[in-house]
Amino acid sequence: MKKIMVSLLVVLFAFVAHAQQLVVISSPNLHADDSVLVFIPSQVAGNYAEEYCVECCGEPDPVPALFLLHGWSGCYRNWADKSDLQAVADETGFMIICPDGFYDSWYVNGKDPDAMQWRTFFDKEMYPQIMEKYYLSPEKTFITGLSMGGHGAINLFLDDINRFRGAGSMSGVLDLNAEKGRLGLDRLLGPYEPENKRHDAESAINRIERAQGSDKLMVISCGYSDSLYPCNLAFCERCKELGVPYIEIFSPGVHSWKYWDYALRLHLWYFSRILNGENLGY
Repeated sequence: MKKIMVSLLVVLFAFVAHAQQLVVISSPNLHADDSVLVFIPSQVAGNYAEEYCVECCGEPDPVPALFLLHGWSGCYRNWADKSDLQAVADETGFMIICPDGFYDSWYVNGKDPDAMQWRTFFDKEMYPQIMEKYYLSPEKTFITGLSMGGHGAINLFLDDINRFRGAGSMSGVLDLNAEKGRLGLDRLLGPYEPENKRHDAESAINRIERAQGSDKLMVISCGYSDSLYPCNLAFCERCKELGVPYIEIFSPGVHSWKYWDYALRLHLWYFSRILNGENLGY
């Protein structure tokens, strides 16, 4: 009996290990390694185990996937430390992918070409590698994030909407001017001076036109008592003016993990309905 129990524990450990994986990408665009923490729904974890044989079994069917970006001062473990992402993956069937945006990369290319170029890293390295490794499909892939990551998620979506089925932002800094002179933005984009247009050019609120003519949906959520509520409201008004599809969710809440843990599940609820072709009210 003892021998059988030990064997079961080994199998259970292997199953859990397969459900959570760490991918490390050494990047010339970052001049550093990027750690990507991946949570695989337990019901399909075996399809991504090292011993899975594609030649024998064929490529697994693409599962729904969510790129989930952390906020300023966070790292790739930030979301996992604050929310039970494995439980969320198991409940929703979404693979959850958490890259490292570093302390204050803002998910952009810095003004110094020899410094970190996070956006180029995502475009040329992380996105294609993760999509290939996990047999993902753009038609089942979404992106969202909190605060700095909310801005990053919408910006990466607007860079090429064909890479995602939809996108979201939780308490996002959707206009970088809302954090003028703070949080490392001057170092990345240069000082806030009239001749420096990068803060405006990089702000998601000024790039919404890139989604015109598309039916792909953005989910924008923020707490009423969050200091970023005004720029989220302005972003939604601009979407409305341009006829870009979006859902706004403004509710009681502040810039906190209590709000983001709630908002993550809300975003996934909408993303699930999009995938399943369910009623979204329009």
